[in-house]
Amino acid sequence: MGLPALSVPAGFSSEGLPVGLQFMGRPFGEGEILSVGHCYEQYASWYKELPKEEIWVA
Repeated sequence: MGLPALSVPAGFSSEGLPVGLQFMGRPFGEGEILSVGHCYEQYASWYKELPKEEIWVA
């Protein structure tokens, strides 16, 4: 049986690359994981940020 998991944006590395944070929960704990992820995103607001433009230029 699998465990529910959720990955959310968590900032950027020193090179400007996006970093994620993963939450994992108990079996059938999807509601709890989604609530925790939602709370984190509202507090941290990383989902509003974009990477530095220079990493997109080759």
